[in-house]
Amino acid sequence: MHAMEGIIEFAAPLFIAMELASLVCLLLFGVVRYGLDKRGTSMVFIFLFIGITALEAGLGWLLYKETGELSTLQIIITVFVLYAVTFGIQDFKKLDRWMKQKIGRLRGIDLLTDKDREQIAKQKDPSYQARMYRRSSFAHLLVFLIGQTVFFALGTSNWDDALSYVRDLSWLSSEAYNPANSPYPNETIHSISMLWGVIFLIDTIYSWSYTVWPKRS
Repeated sequence: MHAMEGIIEFAAPLFIAMELASLVCLLLFGVVRYGLDKRGTSMVFIFLFIGITALEAGLGWLLYKETGELSTLQIIITVFVLYAVTFGIQDFKKLDRWMKQKIGRLRGIDLLTDKDREQIAKQKDPSYQARMYRRSSFAHLLVFLIGQTVFFALGTSNWDDALSYVRDLSWLSSEAYNPANSPYPNETIHSISMLWGVIFLIDTIYSWSYTVWPKRS
């Protein structure tokens, strides 16, 4: 019981420590794989990264099980875990190519494959950039809508009640949380949703700027 209370009390620093450990694992993967030429050993760090991500998901579930409430930390953990298993895969491939370039230069050899060079060339192509950012924008829209649907479900009693907030957005004009006039169950989720809405708007404008104002090759 004391161990469980300790985990809950130090959940935030524990999560930060796990995130730092997962980043170190990815960097060690590149050093061992491309710097020391030990491909088999390097896979250990990938498995460790997957294990740490699973532990993060377990921590979020444990917090919810013990407290019975949806906290800011639980939402942050969920976002990081979802990122790791979705967009994180593509970002890891970019990091992998970056490590090949840097470590290859230090060793005086070319570690990039033809496929790597093809992907690097694509990333410099304005039409490819615009297409990728449009896809990420649509993906963010889908995640945002799913997230808002979940939040509305937690804060409203039925479907008609939730739709009333969609049809009448006057509640958005108030920055302060008002439980009598809000679709969100508590102030924490209200604040997160407001911040997420701003980030979503900025991300949408930024992503579509590559389509409206394409960059030169």
